[in-house]
Amino acid sequence: MAPKSPLDDPEKAAFAWARYKRIMRFMLLLTILVVGAAMLAIFWSEAEVSPHFFIAVALGIGMTMLLASALMGLVFLSNGTGHDESIHNPLEDDER
Repeated sequence: MAPKSPLDDPEKAAFAWARYKRIMRFMLLLTILVVGAAMLAIFWSEAEVSPHFFIAVALGIGMTMLLASALMGLVFLSNGTGHDESIHNPLEDDER
């Protein structure tokens, strides 16, 4: 039987999810700044690009950064709360 996860406690879970949301708000702000800087760099480069290029670059950078930060935030949430330690590893008992 697997041990209980620390995230089963509502108080610890609320703290962990609040921390995750704080990380995601920061990363959203950082993503907006990076996308804005990329748009300015493309605009100032005086290259003749279509508006579709601006949209593609903004979506590409934005979605990549947000997806990466969401996944890394979940890793931090899982590790920081001790949730990773609450699994039962059936191979741990095997002797080689």
